[in-house]
Amino acid sequence: MAYLTTAPRGTKDILPAETPKWQHLESTLLSTARRYGFREIRIPTFEHTELFDRSVGDTTDVVQKEMYTFTDKGDRSVTLRPEGTAGIARAALEHGLLGDALPLKVSYDITCFRYEKPGSGRFREFHQFGVELYGSTAPAADSEILALAYDCLATLGLGSVVLEINSLGCKECRKAYVKALLEYFGQYRDRLCATCLERLDKNPLRVLDCKSPEDKKIAAGAPSILDYLCDDCNAHFQEVKARLDAAGIPYLVEPTIVRGLDYYTRTVFELVHTAPTGERVVCGGGGRYGDLIQELGGPPTEGIGFAMGLERLLSTMIAEGCAFPEEPGCDLCLVSMGQAAGVRAFQLADQLRRQGVHAQCDLMGRSVKAQMKYANKISAKYVIVLGDDELAKEEAQLKPMQGGDPVPVALTAEAIARVLA
Repeated sequence: MAYLTTAPRGTKDILPAETPKWQHLESTLLSTARRYGFREIRIPTFEHTELFDRSVGDTTDVVQKEMYTFTDKGDRSVTLRPEGTAGIARAALEHGLLGDALPLKVSYDITCFRYEKPGSGRFREFHQFGVELYGSTAPAADSEILALAYDCLATLGLGSVVLEINSLGCKECRKAYVKALLEYFGQYRDRLCATCLERLDKNPLRVLDCKSPEDKKIAAGAPSILDYLCDDCNAHFQEVKARLDAAGIPYLVEPTIVRGLDYYTRTVFELVHTAPTGERVVCGGGGRYGDLIQELGGPPTEGIGFAMGLERLLSTMIAEGCAFPEEPGCDLCLVSMGQAAGVRAFQLADQLRRQGVHAQCDLMGRSVKAQMKYANKISAKYVIVLGDDELAKEEAQLKPMQGGDPVPVALTAEAIARVLA
């Protein structure tokens, strides 16, 4: 039964050798968001299915094809979260966070689940970092979110990323745009894929997001949403751009960006990295959602945010040669000969750890030679060999593993820590 010793398809183990890179990535993103006033929120892994039906949109691929939905023992339909925004909106309403000082600013670092074909950086269980800002209709909020997203990637060392932005307008200006899309794509019904034909009847904007090469060629000639923006939406978009210009944040207006979820209005954006092979890699994206809170039964409250897939982001950083901090190694390995020395080594290791020293001692009953090999494998900076003589004298030699003269040291944690410092 080989499946008992292999991870399920679309999942990935993150091994100890990889976790320092993940810790650096996650801590950098969270600390960058904290500089902008975003505090971390943690939400459940699963929610009532209706939450995603109402918020994400029943015309999206996420709801139609990709959600992990099941019935629990109480005969309730629950779904493993496919994204973070809906759960955070629910939490904000449930706990009255929108009644506090606005805007509400939160960040998150979560696992998400989508049933899609694994490959090329896509997983069925994956990690997302993101931020959400609720309570502001002002273009300044959009500009701050865009600035934060760009800053996150720049802080990680990805300076070659392009910020691409667009406006989807409001419900009113989208009516005329949808009519124009129906007229345009109606000419190509015999060439569109089956998925796009279905989208054309339910949500024509989603046709612009199709990944089929043939459909992308057709979509390239479609009308631009920017030509259909009402005066208010156009003024909003112009001010967003003006603030980015004032801050010196480079961007590119890309009218084909629609994003994949139904709750977006006005500003939408993506952060795109072009690999040496020419492949476009979307490292993150998001936008404004004007009606999400109302869809969930709350008061009229606008929000804006973004999310970044951490698997894809990490692989892009590695491919680009971004710097990662070195993992701190073992400061001291205590090598022991005999039971009494083993007990003393354990005692010293415990005391040293309480003083902030990374200390290790033998747990395998190895010979001195084998213990020294182990100290070398774990890249210990120093070793102390303890035997009957050292115990009798209450003194031992602190030996550098990379060469250098041994230093005599008293067998107390305080004395050893002073020399190591």
